[in-house]
Amino acid sequence: MPRTARVIAPGLPHHIVQRGHDRRAVFFEDEDYLYYLSALQEWKTKLGLRVYAWCLMTNHVHLIVNPGEDCAGIPRLMKRLAGRQTRYVNKLRKRSGTLWDGRYKSSPIETDVYLLQCCRYVELNPVKARMVGRAEDYRWSTYRSKIGLEQSSILDLDPCYLRLSVPERSYRQFVEEGISEQEQSFIQNRVRRNGLTGTSQFVEEVEERTGIRIESRPQGRPRKLAK
Repeated sequence: MPRTARVIAPGLPHHIVQRGHDRRAVFFEDEDYLYYLSALQEWKTKLGLRVYAWCLMTNHVHLIVNPGEDCAGIPRLMKRLAGRQTRYVNKLRKRSGTLWDGRYKSSPIETDVYLLQCCRYVELNPVKARMVGRAEDYRWSTYRSKIGLEQSSILDLDPCYLRLSVPERSYRQFVEEGISEQEQSFIQNRVRRNGLTGTSQFVEEVEERTGIRIESRPQGRPRKLAK
C-alpha cells in the first residue's frame, strides 16, 4: 500500500505518532515525561488545540489532537514539542544531536466511526508492549483520566466519549474488550502511511475539502460501541 502525503484537515481529530531516532528512548526518568506533558499543556493552550488522547511510550509518543480550523496548529505544536524535549534531554544527559526520527506521522480520523477506536488503540499501547497488564496501570496515558481514576488539565473529552451512557464505565468496558488484530492493523497502517483513518466515503470528503488527492482508499467500518 503506497504512502500518501501528510494531510491535515480542519476540524478533524488527528492520530499523531513521533518516534525516537533509530527507535531509541526519548524518555528516561519520570521528570522527562512530566516535562513533555507540561510543554503539551502550554502549547495546546497557546495554539487553541484540543487533545483527546495521548500515550507516552519509552521511545515514541501517540497523540490524538483536533486543530480546529487552523491546520497550522498541529505542525506548530509538534515542532515545539520536539524541539523543547530535545534541548531538555540533551542538556540533562550531556548529549547532542536529534532526539526524534525524522518527521512525525499524522492520520485524520473519521470522528463518529473511528475516534473511540483510535483512542483505545493509543491507550492500549503499553499493554500490547507488555509493559503493564492493564491499561489503567500505566501512568503516562489518558486512560486513567477517562475512567475517573485521576484528573488531567490537558485532556479534552471528545464528543464521542461524551455521548456514551455513563462515559467512565462505558469507556472502561470498551477498552477492556480489547482490540481485534484487524482493527489494530488498520489503524497502525493508516498512521504509518499518513493515510486517513476512515471509510472510502470519508476519504472522498476530505479530498474535496482539502483539494489533495489521496492514493489509498480504506474499506469497511468497525463495530460501533453502544451509546
